[in-house]
Amino acid sequence: MPPNTGNDLTFSNEHDLENDVTTKNIKINGRPKKWYEFETEVIWKNSIFMIGLHLICLYYTITFPYLEQKFLSVWAFIMLHLTGIGVTAGVHRLWTHRAYKAKTPLRIILATLYYSAGQNKIFSWVRDHRVHHKYTDTLADPHDTNRGFWFSHVGWLMVKKRPEVRQRGKGIDMSDILNDPVVQFFDSNFVVLNTLLTFVIPVLIPVYVFNQSLKWTIISQVFMRYPWVLNITWSVNSFAHMFGYHSYDKNILPAENLLVGWAAGGEGWHNYHHVFPWDYKAAEFRNFMLNVTTSWIDMFAQIGWAYDLRQASPDHIKKVIARTGDGSHHPYLS
Repeated sequence: MPPNTGNDLTFSNEHDLENDVTTKNIKINGRPKKWYEFETEVIWKNSIFMIGLHLICLYYTITFPYLEQKFLSVWAFIMLHLTGIGVTAGVHRLWTHRAYKAKTPLRIILATLYYSAGQNKIFSWVRDHRVHHKYTDTLADPHDTNRGFWFSHVGWLMVKKRPEVRQRGKGIDMSDILNDPVVQFFDSNFVVLNTLLTFVIPVLIPVYVFNQSLKWTIISQVFMRYPWVLNITWSVNSFAHMFGYHSYDKNILPAENLLVGWAAGGEGWHNYHHVFPWDYKAAEFRNFMLNVTTSWIDMFAQIGWAYDLRQASPDHIKKVIARTGDGSHHPYLS
């Protein structure tokens, strides 16, 4: 693993939280927390929005006339994929882990695609994810898996953060993000750009360029594609922390999850990623169907827009597998 020098951020699975406290020890007013009690205050506006959005999404996912609206079905898939790349190749592998470097045109493209996913500011996403890696599955983890599947998937966005999360977040080095002019432009215009790129432009293009139905375009983009992207992103925090193999480190919860690997563009190989978070592939392999994000980065590397791609050496990987793997490793996906 490359040394951590200067402002070159690296992460490990080591926790410096005192006693590595988990939710099993949580108490409220001096007594053990009951299953129906919340550790922190509920953010009701977020909760109502999330519940309402997902109920509408579920209804239209079942009733949408996919065969009659073939173009919009394809357009929803295209936008689902492109916005996902903004998350995986952009805010995750580039800005959070600095697993590779990108020239300004590529950073603008990735920021545009990420803002089309309708998530938080780049600064907030990066800070939370860096905290997650540094304090994985402890009280300071924003989506601590020990609090259950629901919390790690979406519940963490519906309640206020624990004091430990806020405290540790303040100690994360964010100087690289603050000094990136592309990030600062997008984050400084968050409301306008997030609205335009997530909801307005993806609707206007099919309606005014391809003469599609306004009603069905809004439904497919706002009430279907948008929550689909959210849930695919969240699945890495939930499914890939609870279900799968531990081929590289059997002592941590993040797991190798094939379904998430496919759906999230290569982000489901989470046991590997938590062991080698600085590897730009976020996996040991480059399989197109199960790690399409890597293919996109490789394509931009061919034209020089992506460079200094960081990888774990094969020898290092083998040593880690032999030392801490659960015996499930198999090179069939390379």
